[in-house]
Amino acid sequence: MSTVHTGGVVSIGECMLELSEPAGVSGDAHLRLRFGGDTLNTAIYMARQSVPVSYITALGDDRHSDWLIEQWRKEAIDVSHVERLPGRRPGLYWIKTDEQGEREFAYWRAEAPVRQLLDDRDRVARVQAAVAGASFVYLSGITLSLFDDVAWGVLLELLSTASDAGVTVCFDGNYRPAGWVSKSQAKERFESLYPYLAIVLPTFDDERLLFGDESPETTLTRLASYGIAEIVVKDGPAGCLVGHGGDQFWVAVPKAITPVDTTSAGDSFNAGYLAARYLGLAPVAAASRGHNLAAVVISHRGAIVPKASMKHL
Repeated sequence: MSTVHTGGVVSIGECMLELSEPAGVSGDAHLRLRFGGDTLNTAIYMARQSVPVSYITALGDDRHSDWLIEQWRKEAIDVSHVERLPGRRPGLYWIKTDEQGEREFAYWRAEAPVRQLLDDRDRVARVQAAVAGASFVYLSGITLSLFDDVAWGVLLELLSTASDAGVTVCFDGNYRPAGWVSKSQAKERFESLYPYLAIVLPTFDDERLLFGDESPETTLTRLASYGIAEIVVKDGPAGCLVGHGGDQFWVAVPKAITPVDTTSAGDSFNAGYLAARYLGLAPVAAASRGHNLAAVVISHRGAIVPKASMKHL
C-alpha cells in the first residue's frame, strides 16, 4: 500500500552560481554560467518526478539572485521560503571537468548569505514553520558545514523537533573536507544529528574518509547503531547497500556507464530514491530508480541535465 503524504519535501542548503570550463579548453571565452548545489540539485530532480518540493536557503537582492530564483521557479520549485538579504549576493564556484568526467572546483562562498539564514529570529521562525509543514526534510553534510556553532545549535533543535513530530528527516553526509574547520567538527555534528534521522544516503568513499569505515557494510552497521531505520550506502559503479527493517540488500547498477560528468551523481540518486519512497515504493525499487536517474545524469555535462533526457524514466 502506498503511503499518503499530506506535506511536501523541504530541502535545506546552499545553491551557488556556477562558472564551468569545458574539458580540453581554458580561458574565460569558454565559460558558461549555470548554478549548482547538492541539496538544490536533489530538489530539482525530485520536482521533475512530480514531487512537491520547497527550497530553503538565503540569497541577496542582486540580479544574479533574481536569476537563480527565476530558474528554480521554472523547475516547479516552491521558492517562497528563500530568504533575501539586502546588499548580499550568492556564492560562486568555478568547475573544470576533465576528459574522464572528474571535476576540479574553486569556490568563492565565505560571505554567502545562506550562512546568516539562522542568525535572525524571524527567519528561524519561518524556517521552522516550513519544516513543520513538510512530510520529508532533506539536508546534507554541506548544509551542516555552513553555520557557526550558534546557528548549528538552532538547526539541530529545529530538526529534533521535526523528527519528534513525525517528519521524515533525510540526510546525505556528502563530506567535503574543505568546507569544515576540522574533521572532528564534522564528525561531532554528524553524530549529533544521527538520532533524529529516518533515512540516510551516505556515499561510502565519504564515510571512509571521515569515519575510517572499511566497507559499506561497516558504514551501514555504524549508522544502524544510532537507531536509523533506513540506510542506503552508495558505492559508485558497485551499486548500493540498502538496510531497512533489519534486512540488507545489494542493489546493482543496471549497466556499466562511462561517465561524461560525475557532477550530481549522488544528488540525482538521492532524488530518485527519495521521490520513490515519498510516492510509496519499497526501498529496493527506490534504489533501482535512483540508479536509473543517476545513469542519465552522469551521461550529460553539468549538474542539471535537460528535462528531455529524463522522459523515458
